[in-house]
Amino acid sequence: MQLSRTDRAKIFHKTCRTVEKQYFDPHFNGRDWSALVEKSKAGILDAGDPAGFESAMHDLVRQLGTSHTGFFHQSVNRVPGRLAVCATFRKTETIDGLRWMFQDVHAGGPADRAGIQPLDVLVKIDGQPIAPPQQPMFPMGTTISATIRKRDAQEEAAINLVVPKPRTRRQPYAEPVPVTSRTLDGGIGYLKATIFPGLLGIDVARSLDGAFASLSHCDRLIVDLRGNLGGGLGLLRLMSHLTPGKVPIGYSVTRKCAEQGLKKESLRRFGWIPSTKFAIPLVALRHAGRDGSVVLMTEGLGSKKCHGRIVLLVNEHTVSAGEMITAFAAENGLATIVGTETAGRLLGGTGFKVGHGYLVILPKAAFYTWQGKSYEGHGITPDIPVPWSQDAAREGKDNQIEKAIEVVKSI
Repeated sequence: MQLSRTDRAKIFHKTCRTVEKQYFDPHFNGRDWSALVEKSKAGILDAGDPAGFESAMHDLVRQLGTSHTGFFHQSVNRVPGRLAVCATFRKTETIDGLRWMFQDVHAGGPADRAGIQPLDVLVKIDGQPIAPPQQPMFPMGTTISATIRKRDAQEEAAINLVVPKPRTRRQPYAEPVPVTSRTLDGGIGYLKATIFPGLLGIDVARSLDGAFASLSHCDRLIVDLRGNLGGGLGLLRLMSHLTPGKVPIGYSVTRKCAEQGLKKESLRRFGWIPSTKFAIPLVALRHAGRDGSVVLMTEGLGSKKCHGRIVLLVNEHTVSAGEMITAFAAENGLATIVGTETAGRLLGGTGFKVGHGYLVILPKAAFYTWQGKSYEGHGITPDIPVPWSQDAAREGKDNQIEKAIEVVKSI
């Protein structure tokens, strides 16, 4: 879609006003927002093509330096790979130089359904070469031709990646299988949570309940949050399964709350995911139209055999909701954290329309643990650091899971 200079100016000014009004931090994360706007204005208004305009606008808001901040069109033709194909990537040296290698490939996601495995290398997207520092981006609602070099192979192969339309264009993502579980050798429970879809998370809460019920005989548990994509309030159910009582998790602080200097003790509390969607109107009645500053509480689901003998597996791709769970478990001594430092992306993003189908994505609230810690910009350091081993993966082993098993057996 071609835009006139007047169109670009309207979108630009509305985006700037939205940032000034809606961005969670009245101090703009220590950035001089007015100076950034003035410096970028001419280049943005003179951008001749839609792709250049979108990229320049995205670069402007990204200079705020916080996660879940961006600018894109509702046609969702540029969505990060972790959200579009449900896979994470890491840089790796190949015979052709530095390339992107698949690391976490979530079950049921587009990459998994296309037969992609960890250690496969992404070479091209729709015939265009892709290499760091350019990030893998994919359009949603279409079939993409991706050129892949399979693990330990010299030949390249073209595959079709079927990327579904997003449920919502304000927060576009494909949805893998949210929860899987099984019993490992020695009676150790294993649960993997990849995403917490839905605002209230009723469906994923049921899946978590079913997984914990199937593992109720296990007196030790590994919870795998590697590559967790984040999500909504379904995370509350997982945290509630980690401790028997009703415990404060942390609190969110909106722009309004920050400006008023409200204390956490005065904030309303949320500590219940309804069991059926018929209860949604009740939840809406309690919380709709109110400020987004809130204290999260666990639900008090009672004791489990595994309590006190839990390991959380995390990596550099664990973001948002996965990091909230990790921070809660670490702060309350509920689990031993194994893996690599998390991403440090704990701010939830909300989309705001700014005209001609464009959205600016901004965090509306900061999140703090109950003890007042913020992990935005720097992740949670594991109790036991264990880098992921490509060599082990080539041998069909997962060295991080092996370490998690060793640790949980020793507790």
